[in-house]
Amino acid sequence: MPRDPYEVLGVPRDADETQIKKAFRRLARTLHPDVNPDDPEAQERFREVAEAYEILSDADRRATFDRFGHEGLRGRGGGAGTGFEGFGSMSDLFGAVFGQAFGGGGGAAPGPRAGADLAVDVELTLEQALTGARVEVEVEVVTRCETCTGTGAKPGTGTRTCGRCGGHGVVDQVARTPFGEMVRRTPCDVCHGRGRVPETPCETCGGDGLLPQERTLEVDVPAGIADGQRIRLSGRGHQGEPGAPDGDLYVVVTVLPDERFVRDGDDLVTVVPVPAPRAALGDTITVDGLDEPIAVEIPAGTQPGKTILLRGRGMPRVGGGRRGDLHVVVDVTVPRRLTDRQKELLRELADSLDDGQLQDGHESVVGRLRRLWRKG
Repeated sequence: MPRDPYEVLGVPRDADETQIKKAFRRLARTLHPDVNPDDPEAQERFREVAEAYEILSDADRRATFDRFGHEGLRGRGGGAGTGFEGFGSMSDLFGAVFGQAFGGGGGAAPGPRAGADLAVDVELTLEQALTGARVEVEVEVVTRCETCTGTGAKPGTGTRTCGRCGGHGVVDQVARTPFGEMVRRTPCDVCHGRGRVPETPCETCGGDGLLPQERTLEVDVPAGIADGQRIRLSGRGHQGEPGAPDGDLYVVVTVLPDERFVRDGDDLVTVVPVPAPRAALGDTITVDGLDEPIAVEIPAGTQPGKTILLRGRGMPRVGGGRRGDLHVVVDVTVPRRLTDRQKELLRELADSLDDGQLQDGHESVVGRLRRLWRKG
């Protein structure tokens, strides 16, 4: 027995026309035979989805199914594996739902080929990302042939109507399948959608009208750009045929890691070692910034892991605005090798400290874990 069409499309029994059509479009695009040429199960599922849609998209057939099930549809055509009489053919069904994307007669020729987009990768240091940079990129682009100006015809000769497509620029390919007739419309493989072919092909480009060419371009990368961001250069990709737009060039930026900093959006994080005595007494240290060294005051009694915030010392925002911040994390270091005199001084210090001084302002391990847990 055929499956319930509501179950096949995954819609409720009170679904409206829009819901049914949306569900069919989603499933048909995934299960279409062109997408799954070697998957018989997907093709069978596709046929099942199409039959379910034919039932539910027709008000009379849907009402009959709701009252009598599949038995009520027998003799009315479709719905039980007998075809798609409501639409005439599979191409009619797809034309009604998807338009001309899945074939059907009529329609204008696609015209000259537009230029394809192009992508190129560039690498920047974090310093270059801070200030912005002008970089050179080498690309191979398709350009219009200078000899024939992109027509594909030898200078002094003309073009004629393509015999393959009759000047339409497209050809229809009809295929018979177990679930109906499928018509696919594709650009003509002879004239490439132009509808005309050169009488005498250009000797430089062989009649194609396009040629590959190496180019070196300068690209301005804005300050503050982040790793993985893209810069779009309109019309700098592959050239199209005469009368068609050129493609775009996308510059994909990789910002190389910097061992001194971790980037978090527009903010930077750095870790600086501070000897335990200086952390206890307080000190002024010099921290590397991306653009210049920065004097940072370490308050007396600074604990390990304390973060000092330096506003406006991070990365700029693309397009302008206030810079991000620099977070300086203090790593209090304990010396491993001591002289006898240093050991003596530390013992005197340890003996002079009482428990109250050691605990003053000190966060317990459990307290710190709780704070970090709440923050996370």
